[in-house]
Amino acid sequence: MSESHSAHYNEGLIKKYLFSTDHKIIGMQYLFTGIFMGLTGAFMVYVFRMQLAFPGIHVPGFGLVSQAAYNALVTNHGAIMIFWFAMPVLIAAFGNFLIPLMIGCDDMVFPRINRLSYQIFFLSVIVLFASFLVPGGGFGGAWTAYPPLSAKAEYNLTPMGAPLWLIAVALEFVAFLLGGINFITTLMNARAKGMKMYDVPMVIWMIVIASLLFMASVGPLIAGAIMLLFDQFIGTSFYDAAKGGDPMLWQHLFWFFGHPEVYVVLLPPLGMAVEVITTFSRKKLFGYKTFLHSVYITGILSFVVWAHHQFVAGIDPRMANLFAITTLIISVPIAEICFLVMATLYGGSISFTTPMLFALGFIIEFIIGGVTGIFLGASGTDIFFHDTYFVVAHFHYTFVPIAVIGFFIGIYYWFPKMFGRMMDERLGKIHFWGTIIPFNLIFIPLFFLGMYGEHRRIYNYQHFPELNTPGLYFLRELATVSTVVMLAFQTVFFYNFVRSLWKGKKAERNPWKANTLEWVAPSPPPHGNFEKMPEVYRGPYEYGVPGRSTDFWPQNEPN
Repeated sequence: MSESHSAHYNEGLIKKYLFSTDHKIIGMQYLFTGIFMGLTGAFMVYVFRMQLAFPGIHVPGFGLVSQAAYNALVTNHGAIMIFWFAMPVLIAAFGNFLIPLMIGCDDMVFPRINRLSYQIFFLSVIVLFASFLVPGGGFGGAWTAYPPLSAKAEYNLTPMGAPLWLIAVALEFVAFLLGGINFITTLMNARAKGMKMYDVPMVIWMIVIASLLFMASVGPLIAGAIMLLFDQFIGTSFYDAAKGGDPMLWQHLFWFFGHPEVYVVLLPPLGMAVEVITTFSRKKLFGYKTFLHSVYITGILSFVVWAHHQFVAGIDPRMANLFAITTLIISVPIAEICFLVMATLYGGSISFTTPMLFALGFIIEFIIGGVTGIFLGASGTDIFFHDTYFVVAHFHYTFVPIAVIGFFIGIYYWFPKMFGRMMDERLGKIHFWGTIIPFNLIFIPLFFLGMYGEHRRIYNYQHFPELNTPGLYFLRELATVSTVVMLAFQTVFFYNFVRSLWKGKKAERNPWKANTLEWVAPSPPPHGNFEKMPEVYRGPYEYGVPGRSTDFWPQNEPN
C-alpha cells in the first residue's frame, strides 16, 4: 500500500470523516446528507397532503398551514426530492462509492476536487434551509420557478427566499459539475488492467452517461438562473413582458435542462437494477452493447423533446407536432431497454431477494409512468391534461421508482459491501410490500382526479364547487391516507438499516455470489480498496476464465 494510503490511518476522526479525500467516505457523506434531505421532503409531503385531504379542519378557513406556507412546501418538496435527494444519493453517493471499486482502482483521479464537490453541495443545503428562515418564509413559486412569479418583487411573497433558493440550486449544480468531471475522468483513465470499455459494468456506464447528460444540459439553465437573479436584484427585464422581456425564455431554458434531467436521474437506478437482475437471475445481461447503444440514443433524443412541456404556452402547432413526434420516438429505445431486461430474466434461475424485488418493482412501476406519459406527449390530449393531477400522477410514476425505489435497490444490494454486515431479509420484504402497495394507492387516484379536470397547485378545493364533491374528496383522502401508510412503513427500513449497522450478520466478501469487481474487495473495503490490484480476464457478467478464476477471487471468508 502506498505511503498516502497508510497515512490515512493516522488522521484524526474529524479530518478523516469530515475532510477526507477517500471516495468511500465522500460517498457516505453524500448518502447520509441525501437521506436527511429525503426525510425533509417526505415531511413536506405529509403536511400538504393533509391540507388537501382535510382542508379547514385544523385552522378554520385555512387548514393545516397558511396558503403561502403551502406553496413553499409544494415548491421545496419537488426541488428537494430531485436536486437534494435523488441526485446526491443515486449519482454522487453510489457513484463515489462504486466507480473505483467496480473498475478496479484505489480512488478517484481527482480526490481533492471530489472533496470540494461535497463541500459545495453541503453549502447548498445550508443556503436552502436559510431560504426558509428569512422574513416571508421559503420560496413558493413552484420548483420550475416560472417568471413572472419568480422574477417580479410585487408577485413574490418571499423577496429573500426566492434568490436564496436560486443560489442554493446553482451551488448544487456546481457541485455536480465537479463530481461529473471526476466520474468521467476516472472511468476513462483508471480502469483495472485488462478492463476494456465494453467490460465496464452497466451501472458505471449509467452513472457516467448521466454525468455527461447533466454537463451538456445544465449550462443554459445556469445562464438563465443568473438572468433571473439579475431580474430579482437589479431590475433587469429578461423575463418581464411589460418591459420587453419574455417569460417563455425561462421555460425554454428550464426544460432544455429539465427533460434530460429525467434521464440523468433515471440512468443510475436503471444500472443498479441491471446489476441486481443479472445477479439474482444468474444470467449475463442480454444484449449488453444493444442496451448501451439504446441508452446513447435515449440521451441524444432527450435534448429534442423539451417543448412538450410547453404545448399550452402558445407554441406554434407545427412546432408542437415536431416535439410530439420526438417524444414518441424516444419511447422506442426505452422500450428496447425494457425488453432487454425481460430477456435477461427469461429462463433465469431467479431468487426473490429484497434487492431483486425492488429491482422488479422499479421496472414495472416505471413502465406505468412511461405509458401514461404518452398521453402527455401528444399535443391534443396534453391540452386537457396539462397542469392537472394526471400530470402529477405520471410524474410520480416516473420519479418515485427512479428516486425512492432506486435508492432502496442500491442500499439493500450494496449494504454488505458498504458496512460489512447484512440487512434483515424478512424486514426488507415487509418494507418492500409496505412501500409498493401504498405507492400505487397514492397515485392511481390522482389519475382519476386529473381526468375529472382537477387542477394542481390549488390550496383548498372547497372554493371550487365542481371539485368539492364527496367522490373527489374520497380520492384525495385515499391518496393522503396511503401517503401516511407508505411513510409509516419507512420506519421498518430505518430500523433495519440502523440495527444492521451494529447487529447485522457479518458479510462475506461476496454474499450475493455476484461477479463484478467490487465483490473482490473486503467488506467493507479498506482505504485503497484492494489488497492486490485486480486484473480483468472477462466481461462484467461472465464467469471467470478457467484456471484464472481462483486467482481472481479471494477465498469467500467473512472479514
